Amino acid sequence: QQQYHRRVGIFAGVTKTGYELYGPALRDQGEQVFPHTSFSSFANRLSYFLDVEGPSMPIDTMCSSALSAIHEACLHIRSGACEIALAGAVNLYLHPSTYTALCSRRMLSAQGRCASFGEGAQGFVPGEGVGVLVLKPLARAEADGDQIYGVIRGSQMNHGGKTNGYTVPNPKAQAQLIREALQKAGVEARAISYLEAHGTGTALGDPIEVEGLTQAFASSTQDLSFCALGSVKSNIGHLEAAAGMAGLTKVLLQMKHRTLVPSLHARTLNPNISFERTPFVVQRELAPWGQPSIDGQLQPRIAGISSFGAGGVNVHLIVEEYISKVVTRSDDSDEPVAIVLSAQ
Repeated sequence: QQQYHRRVGIFAGVTKTGYELYGPALRDQGEQVFPHTSFSSFANRLSYFLDVEGPSMPIDTMCSSALSAIHEACLHIRSGACEIALAGAVNLYLHPSTYTALCSRRMLSAQGRCASFGEGAQGFVPGEGVGVLVLKPLARAEADGDQIYGVIRGSQMNHGGKTNGYTVPNPKAQAQLIREALQKAGVEARAISYLEAHGTGTALGDPIEVEGLTQAFASSTQDLSFCALGSVKSNIGHLEAAAGMAGLTKVLLQMKHRTLVPSLHARTLNPNISFERTPFVVQRELAPWGQPSIDGQLQPRIAGISSFGAGGVNVHLIVEEYISKVVTRSDDSDEPVAIVLSAQ
């Protein structure tokens, strides 16, 4: 790893801590403690611990923080600012005030489940988690013999501008974001066979998101019902700052196993979304993820991943399955082979 010693970037998505809120109560009890954590510490202390000198930055775009961190890492790698990057995010609920704030804004589901794109969707369920990617240029990862889980073909970020409310999304901005991400990736919308949506399970957000997706795809294809749609929030809740990391992890695991997993609590779909008029089919059953065929040619499995922050920052990622270029030995070869055995 000495070759990467100096130019390793750290990009950490985070949107809350909560430690400092314990200070006043503890001091009232006579303890002299001043708990505090700055967002910069999430990235900077890791750079210090690893003794690396690449860019080191925290990123807070609320619920899109994880994909914002990945997008930023990709930009730095492409510019040559770093040769390798660690990019990810963390979401932990460390103080009850977080739940109080979410409840006061009526963001949480009273049912205790997130019904992404389902009937009766009322809001999300809080979730905790952490995830990190190791990012390299593809040629370098292949040369190093790394385990490659997927290839980021392109990413894009924008803001929804002024809308009817601070947390109200803008479908036109979301559509433009996805069109630009596809263009940067050099991928046609028809080649996307799975879309991991933001899908918070809200009566307002879900229809707006599907409208934005439909507008984006309509600019290059009029085909309907060809792309599976899902949201990991229905399975594990909304990880806020780490939500995009959870969605990307789901996509990579689906690529590895060539299987589409169901989104939950959507047996009956949201009646305010006319899915039959869109390119999307909500994935409600466990099913094989086959390679799409376009004009008789099999295409690689390619997914889009959306993440939208409550403050208006939108990020979209285009990820393609990795297909090794290594030529395997044919079964009828007369060359010797190694058969590896293991036992106690």
